[in-house]
Amino acid sequence: MHRQRGMTLIGWLVLLIPLLLVGYAGIRLLPVYLNYLDVSRTLDEVASTYRSSGASPDVGQIRDNIAKHFEIDEVNYPTVNDIAITHDGTGWHVEAAYDDYAPLFGSMSIQIQFDKSVTIANGG
Repeated sequence: MHRQRGMTLIGWLVLLIPLLLVGYAGIRLLPVYLNYLDVSRTLDEVASTYRSSGASPDVGQIRDNIAKHFEIDEVNYPTVNDIAITHDGTGWHVEAAYDDYAPLFGSMSIQIQFDKSVTIANGG
């Protein structure tokens, strides 16, 4: 009696198709996450700039600084106007809370929610 060993073609397809779909989704999500990393780095650098200088910025200066970083890093979404900047007495709270989409197949896409915030204290 001869015993068959190994995987059949159908077995390989059952194994590879889910792995390929996950890999494809990861490739489609990569630009969205790289964009978020640029946004996150921008907010961290802006906060760090004001912390190290000891300056007390106003909302216009913060927006201008973010806009310069967005232009250098070629961040098109979210825009500078989508960044929430609020004053709470002790300093400025800068928050980028937004949804982004990664297209998959045809009209199907994945929605990802991002939320990054930093605090810039008055006087640094």
